[in-house]
Amino acid sequence: MRIRVVDAFTDRPFAGNPAAVVLLEEARFPEDERLQRVASEMNLSETAFAHPLPREADADWALRWFTPAVEVNLCGHATLATAHVLHSAGRAGSRLRFRTRSGVLTAAPSPDGTVTLDFPTAPLTPVAEPPGLSAALGCEVLTVHDTGPDVGDLLVEVHDEETVRALAPDMAALARLRGRGVIVTAAAHDTAAGYDFVSRFFGPAVGVPEDPVTGSAHTALAPLWAARLGRDELTGFQASARTGVVRTALRGARTELSGSAVTMLDGRLLTGL
Repeated sequence: MRIRVVDAFTDRPFAGNPAAVVLLEEARFPEDERLQRVASEMNLSETAFAHPLPREADADWALRWFTPAVEVNLCGHATLATAHVLHSAGRAGSRLRFRTRSGVLTAAPSPDGTVTLDFPTAPLTPVAEPPGLSAALGCEVLTVHDTGPDVGDLLVEVHDEETVRALAPDMAALARLRGRGVIVTAAAHDTAAGYDFVSRFFGPAVGVPEDPVTGSAHTALAPLWAARLGRDELTGFQASARTGVVRTALRGARTELSGSAVTMLDGRLLTGL
């Protein structure tokens, strides 16, 4: 079985978020346990599995995403990585359609290598700060939003970019909070740097202590910062150790996420599926 590892939401190697991509030639997925074993072996934030669908289907490929511990409902960087692999292999037209747990998602590869994803906008609901959240993060919290069932995160706004960058949270405490993970964000200190807001993502409950670049989180970050800044097209910088850039365009119920990708590894799994 062929596996590629792709750095997503970056245009340079050893940055962005690495995802493993497995293209299955049979029109079905193996058993869930076997998919989870492969994802655990890869030990990346997500491993994407895709198989082709019949020509008359509502999408071109069926797509699923697994962390080392669980299957997730939505993943941006592994979808971008999958579209990048298909485009590089000459198996993508101007638009790819993926059937997923979150409905049909589309990806549009460009000749320059950029991929634009069309994802559902996360519905933001203000909520009270959960007990222990500030202590777990080690900082004061300004606002908290629920991001709905597809994303499943808490979106947390803090005072400034410096606070986001300096976070060293208590992962065990964060893992006890409900949901997939915690997105922490603030406005950019200086927009001359080329981005409008910063974020980090922590998901210890799903086996991802800190995700390098989280595309799905930007379906919640986009509406939050569009409302704050009065613009629908923004650039987000994820301030993890690897860093990454996600360009967002809020289109009402849909959010476009754009970024580049670099294939890093191309190999074969000799056993397991």
